Amino acid sequence: MYVGQEYDIIGHWFRVHFIENEGMAYGLSFGGSVGKVLLTLFRLAAVIFGFYLLRRITRLKYHKGLIICGAMILAGAMGNLIDSMFYGLIFSGSTYTQIAQFLPAGGGYAGFLHGKVVDMLYFPVYEGFLPNWIPFKGGDYFVFFQPVFNISDASISVGVIAVLIFQKKFFRHPHHPKESLMAKSKIPSHS
Repeated sequence: MYVGQEYDIIGHWFRVHFIENEGMAYGLSFGGSVGKVLLTLFRLAAVIFGFYLLRRITRLKYHKGLIICGAMILAGAMGNLIDSMFYGLIFSGSTYTQIAQFLPAGGGYAGFLHGKVVDMLYFPVYEGFLPNWIPFKGGDYFVFFQPVFNISDASISVGVIAVLIFQKKFFRHPHHPKESLMAKSKIPSHS
C-alpha cells in the first residue's frame, strides 16, 4: 500500500490523504497477482448480483429506503470495481515522491483487473497520547478514526448500516405485509 501526500482541509481533523490500496478493506491482500484477479472478479460478480437484486426489489415495489440503500451499496461497489479493473491501465505507479500521473507516456503500471483502489478521505478526530490511567493502552499514542477511505467505501457503509437499522421497515413487502424478501416460505398453506 502506497502512503502518499496529505493535505489539511478543515483543521487537522479532516484531511485528503492519497493512498493506493492493493487489496480489500484496511489494505488487506492475499495471493499476489492471482489473489488480485480473484478479488476483482469477486467484485464483478457482486456488482452483477447487486444489479439483479436491485432490479428485483424495485419491480416488487419494496420500500423506497431499501431501493436507495441498495443503489448506494451498488454504486460504491461499482466505484471500487472500476478502480480495480482500470486504474492500473491509465495511471503510472506511485512512489513516495511522486503521485500517480494520468495517461503516462509509457502506459499504466498494471494490466486489466490489477488496478489498486484509491482511498483519500481521512478523519483523525483525535490524535494524541492516552492518559496513563487507561488500562492496557494508557500512555500510548492513539488516533481516533484512523481508516482512510473513499466515497465508494462511504456509500457502501452508509447503505449497509441504514439497511441494518431499518430492516423491519425495509423488508416488509407492501402488498403482502407478512411476507418479506428474506424469508419466503415455499410450503403451501392448508387454509
